[in-house]
Amino acid sequence: MSVVDDPARPGPTPSPDRTDRNHRAHRTDPPTPEGTSPRPDRPGRPDRPHRSDRPGRSDRPGRPASGLFRAFWRWHFYGAVVVVPVLLVLAVTGLVYLFRFQIEPLVHGDLMRVEHVAGQLTQPAETQLEMVQKADPGATVVSYTEPSAPDESSRFTVTTADGATRDVFVDPYTLDVLGSLDPDGTISGTAVRLHADLMAGRVGETVMELGASWAIVMTITGYYLFVRGRRARRRQRERHARSARLRRTHARVGAVVGVGLMALLVTGLPWTEVWGGAVQKVATDNSSSMWAEDPGALSNPASTLDESLPHSHHAVPWGQEKSGVPRSTPRAAGDEESVANLDTAVEVADREGLAHPLTVALPADDGGVYSAIGYAFHDPAAERTVHVDRYGGQVVSSYGYDDYPALAKVVAQGISVHEGRRFGTLNFWLTAAFCVAVVVSCVTGPLMWWRRRPRGGGSVGAPRGRMPVAASPLLAVGVVALGLFLPVFGASLLVVLLLDRFVLRRVTRLAKAFNVT
Repeated sequence: MSVVDDPARPGPTPSPDRTDRNHRAHRTDPPTPEGTSPRPDRPGRPDRPHRSDRPGRSDRPGRPASGLFRAFWRWHFYGAVVVVPVLLVLAVTGLVYLFRFQIEPLVHGDLMRVEHVAGQLTQPAETQLEMVQKADPGATVVSYTEPSAPDESSRFTVTTADGATRDVFVDPYTLDVLGSLDPDGTISGTAVRLHADLMAGRVGETVMELGASWAIVMTITGYYLFVRGRRARRRQRERHARSARLRRTHARVGAVVGVGLMALLVTGLPWTEVWGGAVQKVATDNSSSMWAEDPGALSNPASTLDESLPHSHHAVPWGQEKSGVPRSTPRAAGDEESVANLDTAVEVADREGLAHPLTVALPADDGGVYSAIGYAFHDPAAERTVHVDRYGGQVVSSYGYDDYPALAKVVAQGISVHEGRRFGTLNFWLTAAFCVAVVVSCVTGPLMWWRRRPRGGGSVGAPRGRMPVAASPLLAVGVVALGLFLPVFGASLLVVLLLDRFVLRRVTRLAKAFNVT
């Protein structure tokens, strides 16, 4: 943004020529680009524009701005309009999700924590199940999750008579039913739903995917601006410019967070509706899948609080269609039935080497099986499920990481990194730091614009620049390739270009407001 004379401050009266020039710059000039710097206030000096603030050839009305720097800066500016709100939601909700195992027990300690005396033994899981069934006879128990520590309660996920999902907590020592929660209504449950689709269904999913796609563009253009603008930032610091510290903070934080942000965005793309759905369809058509749905998982554990479950038990498309669904074999007439129960499933899973704490999905019908799911929170390669016959107690089948399609293995590893759990404490704190850094970038960017925005004139202060696609075939190929790789970004870019061509350039007021060249 060009610096103009402040009428509230004393100073020499500028010449008519200078006044006219400053007036034109005030009406049309965009904020100061990375390659120039505003004049710092100096005591005892006349209040007149610094040379770098005077309109250059590419900033004057009627002359198109050229060069990658201004073009990238313009796209970086407009991308922020879409990206900043989405990234703020993703970063804040992601941070809440990371700390869910600390937040929820703190908020719901009366349900999730129990008193434990040394040497005290837990009651059988089947007995705990009976207490849950007595507390709500109309509910259907879907799954059981073991306590992960001596002072934690057991958790049963149930479906109530009206179809709602609840997590019921039981004291494993006293068999007291402590109460229940709606997993989607907790702090972390709400954060998960906001993180996924803004709690707005398909529309929300598309908005989130749009923001994530443009965030990739923001990162690429941001690195270009960071490298090309380093000398201008240094000159600003040397002159003690008012916004030098803010720009330096934004640049440095962005440079550090860019790599991690790209990793988080790329590993999050499999969840998206358009990109993820398209890649999944291609994988399915080629006898593969991004998701490894266990064909034996008839009962789907629905609790959003338990993220120790392997992703093979999410309700996602199955690409291989090679394995049959395991079923229990009913006993012949006169034979004793139901010899296996929940404790049998836990015992069989333990014998098969599954890691604790286990989650066991209960049979959905008379022919269903107990599906014991091993704990694999930090290592997707340890994901494994054992299906147990509900009558004889034998292993009907098992399904694990080794059975996943190659693409599903990659996705599973990527998701574990995205959720901050693949490499233990290091992954956790790095992901948390990235979330905080994203918030800082989302705050400092708009603050830079607010300080440099033009006053009056109806301009939004957009940088003046045009992407030199015609003069750079390689750049054109890159833009097209990125649009094809990210369909939502490509579609939105096409809409923007059409608006720029047929609306903004033909309406004088809009052309002036958006600094269309």
